[in-house]
Amino acid sequence: MRFIASLILCVSALLAGPASAQIMDVQITGRAPLPSQTDPENLLYLDLSDGGRVTIWLRPDAAPLMVERVKTLTRQHFYDGLTFHRVIDGFMAQGGDPKGDGTGGSSLPDMKAEFNFLPHVRGAVSSAREGDKEDSANSQFFIMFAPRLSLDHKYTVFGRVIDGMQYVDAIARGEPPAHPTKILHAYIAADHPPAYTPPPVEVAPVPTLDLTLPGAKPAPMVVKVKPAPAKPAKAAPKK
Repeated sequence: MRFIASLILCVSALLAGPASAQIMDVQITGRAPLPSQTDPENLLYLDLSDGGRVTIWLRPDAAPLMVERVKTLTRQHFYDGLTFHRVIDGFMAQGGDPKGDGTGGSSLPDMKAEFNFLPHVRGAVSSAREGDKEDSANSQFFIMFAPRLSLDHKYTVFGRVIDGMQYVDAIARGEPPAHPTKILHAYIAADHPPAYTPPPVEVAPVPTLDLTLPGAKPAPMVVKVKPAPAKPAKAAPKK
C-alpha cells in the first residue's frame, strides 16, 4: 500500500504545475549535483511584453551544453526583442528565432542532443530542433503549457518555469500570431539585472475629421495684404 501511495504522489507531482518541480528532482547517485533553485547563476529571467517576468530554473545537471548555450546567448543579448513565433494553445510556446519564422538560429554551431530524465510537463523548457535532426538544437526553445510526455527522450529539456507562469499562459497564440509576444529582455540573475520594466504604451494617432460636404468645392483662400505705411518725404538739403 505504501508503494502505491508513493506512486500516486509521484504521478501527481509530475502532472502538477511548475511550483512542484522540486518534488520530482531527487538526487540520484552518479548524476551531477542538483542545482539550487535559488542559485542566481542558474536562474534565467525572461521579461515579456505581455506584462511580467518569467523565472526559469536552468538544469546544468541534466543538459549542461544547452544551459551553457542559453547563458552565452543571453549575455550577448541575443534574445532581446525576439518573438514567440509559434504558439499552440494547450501545447507550447516557441521562441528564440531571430528570423521569426522557425528557420533561424544563432551564429554558433548546432548542439548535440542531450535527451535526459526531465519530463515535458507544464512549465518545462526544452530546446527546439530542425525536423528529425536530433543534433540540430541551436537557439530556439519552447515552453510547455501542458504535459506532453510523448516528447520525452526526443527533445532536450534544460529548465522549468518556477515563477511567472501566468505570463507564459498569456503569450499570444498563432503560427505566427497576428500580434506576437516579445521577449523584451533576457537576463541571468547572477548579472544583477534591473527590475522588470513594462513596454511603452503605443498611442494611436487621432484621425482628423473631414467636415467638407460631399460635392462641395473648397472656398478660395483670400489673402489680404495690408499696405505698408507711406514713408515721409525727405526734406531737401539746405543749400
